[in-house]
This record gives sequence, C-alpha cells and structure tokens, in this order.
Amino acid sequence: MRDLMLALLANDAVAGLELRQRWRATLGPLAGELDVGQVYETLGRLERAGLVTTTDDGRELADRPDKRIFSLTADGHLEVARWLEDLSWPSSAPTAFHLKLLVASRSGLAPPLALIGAQREEVARELREVRELADEVAGDEASALLLEGAILRLEADLVWLGRCERRWLEGGVS
Repeated sequence: MRDLMLALLANDAVAGLELRQRWRATLGPLAGELDVGQVYETLGRLERAGLVTTTDDGRELADRPDKRIFSLTADGHLEVARWLEDLSWPSSAPTAFHLKLLVASRSGLAPPLALIGAQREEVARELREVRELADEVAGDEASALLLEGAILRLEADLVWLGRCERRWLEGGVS
C-alpha cells in the first residue's frame, strides 16, 4: 500500500480523497475496499517518514477547513524510483503453511492430510475469486496480466498440494 500510494503521488499533489480515487481508478476491481482512514493513516506515516509533505489548498469553506494537499518530497521521489527499480520477486522461502505442514508431520500435532485438504480448499476459493475478477477486467490488459499471474501461482499451489497429498497417501513422507 505504501509504495503504491507514493507512486500515485509522483506526478502531482492531491488531497487524500482524490488519492483514494486514483487508487481505485488504477487498480479497478483489484482495489478492494480502501477505507478513507487507511489512506490518511498511511499518508501520516509517510509524512512522518519525510516522504510526503502537506499544504493547505487555501480554500476554506464554511463546512470544512482548508483541504490538505499531499505531495512527495525529494526523498519520496527517490523512494518511488527505488521501488520501481526493485526487481525482487516473491521469495521461495517457506510460507507459514509450509512450516505448519512440516511441524505437523514431524510432531503429530495435526494430521498433515487434513492441513493439506484445508489449504487446498482455501487456495481453490482464492482461485475462484481471482478468476471472477479476471472476468470483470476484460479489455483492461494490464489488470488482466496481473490477474493471470495470480491465477498461475494459485494453480501451481494446487498442483503442489496434490503432490503432497499423493506422497502422504503413498507413505512416502514421514
């Protein structure tokens, strides 16, 4: 959220509500719900970190004080450039599920096949949701590519969970 907000401020300064609108316009159906409080809380953290500065728009209206306008500082622009240049990919390090499965297998605290089954159901649910989103973004190639990547990762997780289950059933894992 932090990096995307910074990037959305890179070209020009805006008020918090306008930033929220940019968020929604950029991410479309991928945006989910973004609470106004989350926007202002994140902007406050960015301001305290010296990445964002605020000014008043100078238009005090009877029903509200001056609108705060947020813009990037020089450090904020550098942070956006670093973020865009970062080529890291999701780590291949074990996730919480991988660690649970390993501990369950070695300790007997939970049946590994039950964990695998529950995880498979959750991944399948997420896959259905992402496929529904993909249907909603027809014609938006950038969003479609993002969702295609998510779909492929989830499908790969389902393949791996199937292999885990087969190995446990065959007695190849202890």
